[in-house]
Amino acid sequence: MTVKIVTDSTSDLMSETASELGITIVPLNVHFGTEIGTETYRDGVDLKAEDFYRRLEQSKTLPTTSAPAPGTFAEVYDKLAKETDEILVITISSKLSATYKAAVDGKEVMKSNARLEVIDSLSAMVGLGLIVISAAKAAKAGASLDEVIDVVRSSMGRVDFRLAFDTLEYLRKGGRIGTAQAFLGSALKVNPILTIKNGLTEGVTRVRSRAKAVDYLGDFVMGFPDVEELAIEDATTPAESEVLAERLGSRFPRERIYWMKVGPVIGTHVGPHVLGVGVLPAK
Repeated sequence: MTVKIVTDSTSDLMSETASELGITIVPLNVHFGTEIGTETYRDGVDLKAEDFYRRLEQSKTLPTTSAPAPGTFAEVYDKLAKETDEILVITISSKLSATYKAAVDGKEVMKSNARLEVIDSLSAMVGLGLIVISAAKAAKAGASLDEVIDVVRSSMGRVDFRLAFDTLEYLRKGGRIGTAQAFLGSALKVNPILTIKNGLTEGVTRVRSRAKAVDYLGDFVMGFPDVEELAIEDATTPAESEVLAERLGSRFPRERIYWMKVGPVIGTHVGPHVLGVGVLPAK
């Protein structure tokens, strides 16, 4: 039986990619406060990215997010166990979200006897997405659960990505800013470049304009001599993604690029204008 791969919605994988590779995505939750109470939406299920960013701009208060309940994971596990006896779950960094704990707790209440392992990716967004893609490809090629776990560990050690921001206010308000705190308070209009290292947000550098930020992301990718997988991710600026893809076109045809969209949960913490690239270097 083929190993089934499960991840959460902070992987920002497009539904087409998930479907093609047989990846099951468990949604986190977004909560909007209203005058009559709180409205809760499942990330990418009840609330799509386009509708979320439209509402984010209109909202007077920042929405909040929460991990799936353990029971939600357990339901997914039991459903998949009807199709396989081996399941691998790969989640967002446990240092950024309670989702990993919920996935582990879900294992305790599942009813089936399938072998199931949960891995903390120590990543998120395009980084998590590329790790999950590598796992799904291995599973689809017939690898055993232990072999897929080895692939994931290898990918975790190699994956690298950069995110360009126009503001860090969303990260600051959401408490996910990490060492990029040092980039706050600048009087200059700069574009911070961030990544995730050891499970936490980390500042890399600052550039003076959005155009230079896009150039930086392109140079980052071109600096790798050999790339196994490449992904481009944006929230509300697909035109910038296209500029990046064109710049990288001499080495990376469009069909080699995975396109990702910053979903509502991640968007709550990074804002509507983040742009990123992710690379899984060849071994």
